[in-house]
Amino acid sequence: MFISLLTIFPGRFNGSGETERSQFNPNSDFSAEASPKRILLVEDNQTNRQLLNDYLGYLGYQVFSLAGGADFFQTMAEFQPHLVLLDLKLPDIDGYTLLQQIQERPDWLHIPVFVVSAYAFQADEERALTLGARRFFVKPVNLVSLRQAIAEEIH
Repeated sequence: MFISLLTIFPGRFNGSGETERSQFNPNSDFSAEASPKRILLVEDNQTNRQLLNDYLGYLGYQVFSLAGGADFFQTMAEFQPHLVLLDLKLPDIDGYTLLQQIQERPDWLHIPVFVVSAYAFQADEERALTLGARRFFVKPVNLVSLRQAIAEEIH
């Protein structure tokens, strides 16, 4: 998967720090909108974060990426995402805890959260969905399925 995505995004992997923003692509399928939809990506693995960040940016989304959950709530308030992609295993906080805390904030309940995790057990998926996740994707994520699910939720 890594090689095929490098072919799609030549020269786009810059190895920058833990927080990244993608640029809006005016040639994407969603360019007719006045402003791009915003996606908050919370993923601790740098390679996965870069791949998803670049792929979503290529699709026309504005992406803000975090490597952990420490700045999650401040970023939610400032970035005001239309959708959140959340890994469950983060270095500083459990993704389940973040899901639970989102449920305690009525002003964020309308924001869909998709879990993207290496946890592949049915119990993990059930727990995440019970805590408010709208969808659950097991890594390695099928990018076509992810793209379709995002489009269904926020377009």
